[in-house]
Amino acid sequence: MLDSSGTFKPRPDEHRLPFERIALLLQGGGALGAYQGGVYQALDEADLLPDWVAGISIGAINSALIAGNPPEKRVEKLREFWELVSAPPMSSFGVSILPPIEITDPSIHRVVNQVQAYFVALLGAPNFFTPRLPPPVLFHPDKPDGLSFYDTAPLRKTLERLVDFDRINAGPMRFSVGAVHVRSGNFVYFDTTTHRIGPEHVIGSGSLPPGFPPTEIDGEYYWDGGIVSNTPLQWVLDSRPRQDTLAFQVDLWHAAGQVPRSFSEASVREKEIRYSSRTRAATDQYRKMQKLRIAVAELIKDLPEEHRDRPEVRLLEAESDDKVCNIIQLIYRSESYEGLSKDYEFSRATMEEHWRAGYNDAIRTLSHPEVLECPGRAEGVRTFDVARATQQRHKSELEIQSLDQRSSHDRRGEPR
Repeated sequence: MLDSSGTFKPRPDEHRLPFERIALLLQGGGALGAYQGGVYQALDEADLLPDWVAGISIGAINSALIAGNPPEKRVEKLREFWELVSAPPMSSFGVSILPPIEITDPSIHRVVNQVQAYFVALLGAPNFFTPRLPPPVLFHPDKPDGLSFYDTAPLRKTLERLVDFDRINAGPMRFSVGAVHVRSGNFVYFDTTTHRIGPEHVIGSGSLPPGFPPTEIDGEYYWDGGIVSNTPLQWVLDSRPRQDTLAFQVDLWHAAGQVPRSFSEASVREKEIRYSSRTRAATDQYRKMQKLRIAVAELIKDLPEEHRDRPEVRLLEAESDDKVCNIIQLIYRSESYEGLSKDYEFSRATMEEHWRAGYNDAIRTLSHPEVLECPGRAEGVRTFDVARATQQRHKSELEIQSLDQRSSHDRRGEPR
């Protein structure tokens, strides 16, 4: 929480959580971002309001909708945004294409999703992006911000209507979005501690080429942060001064998966690996480093006074601390019928599926009280992926049930 000078202070006692801050970290993933809306709804209902929200790409948009509205309006504005962009592409002309219907057959569901994605690719997503006509491959635009297949001018209007950027810049919530500086290739964070945030910073974080154009900010051009890293995890965990942190890491791409058996599956798997940003590996590395920092802090306490002023000790002391962190991972796990187009399949039915999945995963996670308990100082960092554990347990139960059924068949002398 920010004080009047812009310094982060521990949360007040009435929150009754043993952490100094709550951080919400939102990965990029296009249409999959409705999952994050469902997660935030569950957090809001549990009164777990973040002090810091950071995002990449669609995560940046969701972050702006959260930070740019008062607590009682955030879920409403998230819902409004996702209903706007998931409206049928030709709804403004009174035409409805493939209205939401319940589909139980995965093969039919796969075809319907592909058709919906085709219309988005052809016509754009309402209030988000529209196709450029003629396509830029047929001409050379005068400026780099015309170099794309789609125009994101509708997104700017939507953000200006749904997000109060004065509120973002005034606090009390810290806000960060990541983008890539086109000329240098460097990863850059636009943060309320160092920048005055406007719609262009949010749009720049999601300017994924060649679909979307680079966004001009202060005379420089920026692309989607997911080109370098699709999660703001490291930015938040490495920030100074470090604090006891409850971090909700909401990912839209799952790093783990099966070996593909077709060209289509290979394309999906490549995209999952590329955009998952190896969140779990980064989390494991942070856990290891934080344990080292805690160990160094304890050793320095036991040093004789005459050794405290040595340059080597001062260097280690600057890197040491005894802060702790819970990292709660909420990762969207795609259904079997979702394919390569799942990040731009903006249909209303699919949006609702993603939102429900995020809400249910968060509710299931928060039902475990240990995720909100502070780890011991010696432990340093704890990570949780309750949805994954629940899936594995359910799979084990099904396997046990299957074995029991086989044993029963054997006892009755029936064929296996």
